[in-house]
Amino acid sequence: MISEDEIRADLEKLRDIVAAHKAPGAPLATETLTIEGRELEVFSSVPKNLAGVYELGLKAADRTFLVYREERFSFAQSLDMTARLAAVLRQRYGIDKGDRVAICARNSPEWCISYMAITTIGAVVVPMNSWWKGPEIQYGLKDSGSKLVLLDADRLQQISPYLNDLDIEVITIKPTATSAYPEFYRLIESVEPLSAASISALQVEPEDNASIMYTSGSTGHPKGVLSSHRNIVSALYTWYFVRQVTEILRPELVEENPEFAPAILANVPLFHVTGSHAQFLACFLNQRKLVMMYKWDADQALELIEAERISVLHGVPTQTWEVMQSNKFDGTDLRSLRGVQSGGAPRPPEHLSMMLDRFPHQAIPGLGYGLTETNAIGAIISGKFYESRPHSTGRPSPPVTALVIHDEAGRELETGEVGEICIKGPTIMKGYWNQPEATAEVIRNGWFYTGDIGKLDELGFVIILDRAKDIVIRGGENIGCVEVEYAITEHPAVSEVSVYGIPDERLGEVLCASIMLRANSQLEAPELKQFLAEKIAGFKIPELVYFQYQQLPRIAAGKIAKKQLRQETIDSLSSS
Repeated sequence: MISEDEIRADLEKLRDIVAAHKAPGAPLATETLTIEGRELEVFSSVPKNLAGVYELGLKAADRTFLVYREERFSFAQSLDMTARLAAVLRQRYGIDKGDRVAICARNSPEWCISYMAITTIGAVVVPMNSWWKGPEIQYGLKDSGSKLVLLDADRLQQISPYLNDLDIEVITIKPTATSAYPEFYRLIESVEPLSAASISALQVEPEDNASIMYTSGSTGHPKGVLSSHRNIVSALYTWYFVRQVTEILRPELVEENPEFAPAILANVPLFHVTGSHAQFLACFLNQRKLVMMYKWDADQALELIEAERISVLHGVPTQTWEVMQSNKFDGTDLRSLRGVQSGGAPRPPEHLSMMLDRFPHQAIPGLGYGLTETNAIGAIISGKFYESRPHSTGRPSPPVTALVIHDEAGRELETGEVGEICIKGPTIMKGYWNQPEATAEVIRNGWFYTGDIGKLDELGFVIILDRAKDIVIRGGENIGCVEVEYAITEHPAVSEVSVYGIPDERLGEVLCASIMLRANSQLEAPELKQFLAEKIAGFKIPELVYFQYQQLPRIAAGKIAKKQLRQETIDSLSSS
């Protein structure tokens, strides 16, 4: 067990390291600027736009960058293709600064090159959900006002009935049959790359629009999250800063073995901020290899970790759990792993215990908290801090992010008081695309109101209790679903769980749980309730429990589709 004195001592060391790294004259120094009316601490010596970030890959020009099945491209090859596609966008399609260009496709090298080319010329990339159906894709293209879209075969089939009404140009990615639309590689193979001078002449500034990423809502139309180049570059350098200071605090994390060069497994969709930012774009700062999966499969992930010498296993917590449950886990060479990190959802503390027991000691566990609106930045935790605070998602990500807890009146709360988590910093979105009222609801006095309920402990660690809109109010008592989910997950028969509320005439709401059981296990509701009675208050125990052996449904970002489960339960009860 790690003592509180040890954690306090490490936090003191960390504070000194952070202060030194952000001081004037340091490579990652910060300064205070007023940007669009918000006074923010920002990095003072980082690239002003994403094109400058991409150029960092040339520090390891011949090193492998993009890997997808049998395809392999170096950093130099990837940047050459980017410059060629940039020329195509400018010269053939007339794409100018500020024009929107969408990508709707599965993970592939073409997806990455397209993102790079679009943002290099100052156009706005619109990474669209590749799980969407035709009408949803149509909505996204119309809402963003995209002039051009890059589509793979499946997405082209989905949107084909709507193309005549959209007045939009199409480039195809990996077509499976002859197509009337131009194909990615044919377009770039004979064109001269756009010169560095031509790119520089476009004068893409830090506050220029860079991307519109649609939030993965499960009902209604999603909102487009508009981010600037500064927003995204600040997120990338926040992670880079965290890595630099962490390696000083934990020198054993430094990768000294040349056999294990930096490499990350791209195991979530690139249209999600975890995939595009934390996995893909962060590779340029570390000259790291990006190994893309066609679709998630725990067995295949283990094969790739061994074959490609993956140093970082990332994704949502469920993926780490599935890797540990794989029959191939014990027989896989995991020596290259230096980090096992997750974000996008809470991780049950029991999963952390298993990770510490099963993964090699140098594979440091970590967890991050952020949203699309914050470009995935908020709080972060790893190593001994995580072991000592398994229910926490960490402390505010240094050095340019602030995090506080506000009450409904906007008053900052004291340590231990529960309220809404609010984040401030240069990674916060410019706003929701064409929705000023919705923007004003969540950005107030420079703070982004996350909609998440939580508190800060005495050492500044964030503890998330639930989504504000998902808290179940049963007979006037507020119930945090995450707390109940943690308790249920402790039962050895439970693989994963989602807890939610449904309407009740007497109590307002009652608690329900949908549970995936482990293979070859059995569990009944009375046994579970008796188990929980020793762990949580009686009013927190779900009144309705549903068991299954199949994985619970997911939204595109990989999180459990809680709203879908809730509605299915309501529909089932109303028809019975």
